[in-house]
Amino acid sequence: MDSLPPLLIRDARLPDGRSGIDLLAEGGRFTAIGPALPAPAGVEVLDAQGWLLIPPFVDAHFHLDAALSHGLPRVNASGTLLEGIALWGELKPLLTEEALVDRALQYCDWAVARGLLAIRSHVDVCDGRLLAVRALLEVKRRVAPWLDLQLVAFPQDGLLRAPGALANLKRALDLGVDVVGGIPHFERTAEQGGESVRLLCELAAERGLRVDMHCDESDDPLSRHIETLAFHTRRLGLHGRVTGSHLTSMHSMNNYYVSKLLPLIAEAGVHAVANPLINITLQGRHDSYPKRRGMTRVPELLAAGVNVGFGHDCALDPWYALGSADMLEVAAMGLHVAQMTSLAGQRQCFDAVTANNARILGLEGYGLEVGCRADAVLLQARTPEEALRLRAQRLAVVRRGGVVSRMAPATAHLSLPGRPARVDFTRQMRAGAAGADR
Repeated sequence: MDSLPPLLIRDARLPDGRSGIDLLAEGGRFTAIGPALPAPAGVEVLDAQGWLLIPPFVDAHFHLDAALSHGLPRVNASGTLLEGIALWGELKPLLTEEALVDRALQYCDWAVARGLLAIRSHVDVCDGRLLAVRALLEVKRRVAPWLDLQLVAFPQDGLLRAPGALANLKRALDLGVDVVGGIPHFERTAEQGGESVRLLCELAAERGLRVDMHCDESDDPLSRHIETLAFHTRRLGLHGRVTGSHLTSMHSMNNYYVSKLLPLIAEAGVHAVANPLINITLQGRHDSYPKRRGMTRVPELLAAGVNVGFGHDCALDPWYALGSADMLEVAAMGLHVAQMTSLAGQRQCFDAVTANNARILGLEGYGLEVGCRADAVLLQARTPEEALRLRAQRLAVVRRGGVVSRMAPATAHLSLPGRPARVDFTRQMRAGAAGADR
């Protein structure tokens, strides 16, 4: 896509509040940013018309191998995590590489249309055929021009619990999978869970890879593998390369223990990923009332200096019957569950599906600055907060300086006496009115 003509984005509003900004993309990078930029010869112009331009959405936690398989071979009747795992076990023998590729490509199409241009996907390695691994490596190759797909070798049935899982995981890494995964809380004992963390972190250190573990996806306050993960991260010098995903047991832990745990996570430079749509759906299933929300302590982690991202996790699969690759939906659920409804809290949730997730994946050249990759999304909103409220329409999606998706504005046409003929659901402010949009 580097052979595309230059692209000039006119009259954009940026997340930092600047308006009337132009961005010039040449050779797949932003080469100039500012008001009223001169247009080079042969340039393509995208008129932003004052709408919000952001760097692309990023999903730091997803399961692309299971996506869009809902109903195969049956539906999760209880809606629980454990039945979902059992159902996935029933489905694995029936999988074909062709069907896996087709479903994954369809989801990637949805993602691009939603402005989601980078996904970290866990892929099950407990099937000795490594069918899903090979399928998603093929998908990664095919979508590379328009979407960054990062794969995690995930021992879904437990590294030490499932026969051959460790050998399969190493084979997956040899084939080109990017990240070392794990699920310590699903091992037979807490001791084996801790041992799996040690083995996997040492493997990542040996190979120079990142780590992303499903960690403490439980309501049990004694599921404390994040402590072990932070310890081995520090011991092996893996700072900034390790992610603990879910961390839902922290929702049930006592405050004194968490007061010691948060600084340990921060000092180790471990990233945290919450999955609001799925955590709120799968946790608290053993409760009557009151029911626990289940999502990890997002505001407290952020206040401790931990980088927190949000993931979509599932879409139309054995665990979740909904989803459409909309990271604004993820962020909106996160801000409600975490009660982060202040302006500052809303902005933190917006960052959790953009810049924070980009840090987790280690994306190079992410952002709207000169020298950054020319990837951007034009939203039908004026601020990130308005984008969250509206799940804003993605008017245009830009990848490496080329427009890869366009969407019609969300507009209703009214027939009401004395009222406007059209409504676009953005907040209309009179000039000079108090509290006008920044």
